[in-house]
Amino acid sequence: MQDLVIPAPDRPTLPTSVGGRFPVRRVYCVGRNYAAHAREMGHDPDREPPFFFTKPSSALVTDAADTAYPPGTDQLEHEVELVVALGRSGHDLSVTDALGLVWGYGVGLDLTRRDLQAEAKRLGRPWDLAKGFDASAPIGTLVPAAGVDPTSGAVELRVDGDLRQSGDLADQIWSVAETIAELSRWVALAPGDLLLTGTPDGVGPLQRGDVLDGSIAGVGTVHTRIV
Repeated sequence: MQDLVIPAPDRPTLPTSVGGRFPVRRVYCVGRNYAAHAREMGHDPDREPPFFFTKPSSALVTDAADTAYPPGTDQLEHEVELVVALGRSGHDLSVTDALGLVWGYGVGLDLTRRDLQAEAKRLGRPWDLAKGFDASAPIGTLVPAAGVDPTSGAVELRVDGDLRQSGDLADQIWSVAETIAELSRWVALAPGDLLLTGTPDGVGPLQRGDVLDGSIAGVGTVHTRIV
């Protein structure tokens, strides 16, 4: 092995319900995968299928830690999502084979600098600084895929106890299997990859001091406080 000229960065990991930790490689997100959310953002889900963007693995917030309010925005918003954790490699997969890559599932938050995203859309620029900033992906404990049905289950997010988002995995435009298969056409998927699968409608602003509790029936929870 060659000597490193700087120390190698730590690889982020997520807690699991089986005691060990899940090492994270890459984080993919699918946009506008719930019709009601697509409409609230001003888009037509019948004309515009979901698409993919990424966050760095360093964006993770784990173990119910506090989440720092990011600089450069006055409009931080929440999006609660199902997280899919891959344990096997694959590319150009069929929908039938896609779920065979899944190690487990969790609940996560796609935090968004909405004002920066709106400006990027207006100028036709990438979303990186709107979506992929530090501490933009709080994620809860992962559970093994066995026994989890990723096609249905109530999805909720509460902020300071008040219900903000409410939907169901059955409302997804693309199922988890279809989303994995589609993504595998564009990149070679590998163990450690995460996929955040979109959010129901009801996204909204956050302030310092807000306490977020997300849940998906049959999957788990995510908890963080904005500081």
